[in-house]
Amino acid sequence: MRSLVEPRVRRLVADHLGVAEDSLSPELSLVEDLAADSLDFAELALAIEEELDLVVPEDVLEPVRTYGDLVDATLVLARARLEAQTPPIPVVARVKRPMLGGDGVLERVGVLTPYLAETLADDVLRSGPGARIEVLVPAPAEELALRRVRETFGWLADRGVQVLVQRDRHLSRGHQPNAA
Repeated sequence: MRSLVEPRVRRLVADHLGVAEDSLSPELSLVEDLAADSLDFAELALAIEEELDLVVPEDVLEPVRTYGDLVDATLVLARARLEAQTPPIPVVARVKRPMLGGDGVLERVGVLTPYLAETLADDVLRSGPGARIEVLVPAPAEELALRRVRETFGWLADRGVQVLVQRDRHLSRGHQPNAA
């Protein structure tokens, strides 16, 4: 899940505090090194809420001092949100890896969990330029499930990855994926 959340938090912190993304490290103090104040923290919280569709309570930010603290706090909130969402969504994901030629396809099957999402994101990001991910959900999937899958992987498009999420009429509730 870290690979899903951290790049987005990195971009937000860089944009809001006016620093280069590559200068952010876990031990970098937001307060001492970047002179962030309570207004900066409030603006970051709002940006995180909007970007990741989370609620960031004030008490979550109170102990945050470093960039790593902010990422960790955001991860806790994102995991809690994902765990609270039901029902689980079975998926078949195919990562097309052009660097490996025509046979460069990695397929993973399972229920969309934070772990599977992170694994798939790592797979596609390591696949190099021109990588593509296709995520198929069973045909009776509701629009909410499709939207959730699109939101989970949508940030990859900002990284130059083609993301395709669609219903697969060949997947049925009676034949749900059960392995990753």
